[in-house]
Amino acid sequence: MGTLRQCTRSACREAAVATLTYVYADSTAVLGPLATFAEPHCYDLCAKHSARLTVPRGWEVIHLARSDKPPAPGPDDLLALADAVREAANADPAKDSHPARREFQGSLEPPAPVPGSSPAAGRRGHLRVLRD
Repeated sequence: MGTLRQCTRSACREAAVATLTYVYADSTAVLGPLATFAEPHCYDLCAKHSARLTVPRGWEVIHLARSDKPPAPGPDDLLALADAVREAANADPAKDSHPARREFQGSLEPPAPVPGSSPAAGRRGHLRVLRD
C-alpha cells in the first residue's frame, strides 16, 4: 500500500514527490517519480528540494517525467487495506496466544534464612529491600 513518505532532507517535513538516485560509475544523478518502495540507497525529496537539486561539478542530472503532487491512494491501495482489516478481524485468537506466562512472584522480600545458619554467616548481597 502506498504510504505517504517524507522528504529525507534534514528538518523537512514535506511529503516526498520524487526519488533521487546516484549512478556513481557514470557520474549521473537520476531524479524521477517517487519510487514505489523506500530504498536504502535512494533519497525521497519534496517538490522544493527536488527543484533546487544541485550535483557535483562534472556530473549530469537526468530528470524523468514526474508529478509534483504526492500520489493519491488508488483502488488497489484501498482494497489492500480492506483485506488487511478483514484478515485481522477473522484471525484466530488461539493461534496468537502467548506461551504460558510466568507466575506472579509477590513483593520483594529477602529470602528465608537457611535453617541452622546465622544471618551473618551467609553472603550479603548489594541489594536491599527498603520498607515504607
